[in-house]
Amino acid sequence: MRLKSALKTASELYAQRYSDAAVVLLAGSVVRGEATEHSDLDLIVVYEVVEQARRESFHYDSWPVEAFIHDPKTLDYFFRKVDSPSGVPSLPDMVASGVEVSEPNETSNKIKILARSILDEGPPVWTDDDKVNSRYKITDMIDDIRSPRSVHELRATLMYLYPAISDHFFRSKGNWSAKGKSIPRKLAAIDPQFAEQFTAAFDAALTTGDTKELIQLSAALLEPDGGFYFDGDSRLAPKNWRSE
Repeated sequence: MRLKSALKTASELYAQRYSDAAVVLLAGSVVRGEATEHSDLDLIVVYEVVEQARRESFHYDSWPVEAFIHDPKTLDYFFRKVDSPSGVPSLPDMVASGVEVSEPNETSNKIKILARSILDEGPPVWTDDDKVNSRYKITDMIDDIRSPRSVHELRATLMYLYPAISDHFFRSKGNWSAKGKSIPRKLAAIDPQFAEQFTAAFDAALTTGDTKELIQLSAALLEPDGGFYFDGDSRLAPKNWRSE
């Protein structure tokens, strides 16, 4: 029912606001069948040429709408130069899975093929330096939760540890990463057992303050890459980082 309503609204927006666009795609949680009463509409709006890519946020027909305005060349740039280096393929995923509101055409076919090719290529290889940086960051936060000064500091650290652990899991195994609310969904799709352990460990830490499971989970995750890392770390700042 939500998808039907979303498609109706997207079609109206196409006709009233983006009628000159070559392609309009509806993407996001509505298309996945996971929309809630507060979900927004994600639209990919592609013109033949735009002066510059942009995002528009507004309300229409009781829906909050986020429209990502592009042309094929700006999409290509965002795919390769923005999303791919980050390890989180947000825009390629939306384009590849988006439902066409406009009629399918050469442009829609072209951008979908490009998006799927980016996804199939996978993220950039995680280098040894990337692994070391991740190990160091996680180690630092794990040390903070071993004996937190207060429940408030514990929760603040857990907020940063949640994406750090999930990112190491994804990237160390050669997978695209995820962020925010998509993390538990993607973990469950790739490794249901790890996802269950991950969720249980954070639930225990957040609800009772018991961090033993989370520390054990982190140790097991980092072990193949060398384990927790602190001793011997050394970082050089660029020589030109000094005031004249």
